[in-house]
Amino acid sequence: MRQLIPFSIFIILIIFFAIGLTKDPRLIPSPLVGEPLPVRQLDELRTAETTLLTSNLIGSSFILNVWASWCAACLEEHHLLMELATQDAIPIVGLNYKDTRQDALKWLYKNGDPYLQTWFDPTGEFGMELGVYGVPETFFVDRTGTIRHKHIGPLDRINIAKAIDILNAEQNSSL
Repeated sequence: MRQLIPFSIFIILIIFFAIGLTKDPRLIPSPLVGEPLPVRQLDELRTAETTLLTSNLIGSSFILNVWASWCAACLEEHHLLMELATQDAIPIVGLNYKDTRQDALKWLYKNGDPYLQTWFDPTGEFGMELGVYGVPETFFVDRTGTIRHKHIGPLDRINIAKAIDILNAEQNSSL
């Protein structure tokens, strides 16, 4: 009988791991969805002596894209952000996460810069406040400064369209 206890525990653990493997990690709920974007003062990536307030963006909807030069998945989604930026559909703000200024600027120079402005978060402190698990992550923020949607992982056209629809519906319902 005592020999069945470790075997039973092993079987239970396998069941939990199997269930966990069926879950989509991009569907992790964010506690900040429906909450205001935290108000912070951050350095601007391009100009070290310039600081930006997150609250200065209140008044128009925008996309907040968390990225890093060392992130392969960030490069995967970057062409979509560049395309979106040329359409002037919605402003895109970057949050450069746990990176060096030199590497981030070199990456933007090489791959293009779709960002209206880029906040520099070398320690990841603001990213942690946002609940960032890794990069890329993207937040869709409405004109009141409220986070309406969060996407974990590289964006594709479908999730961009879905999130913009959420922002537009939110804007239309508040008119």
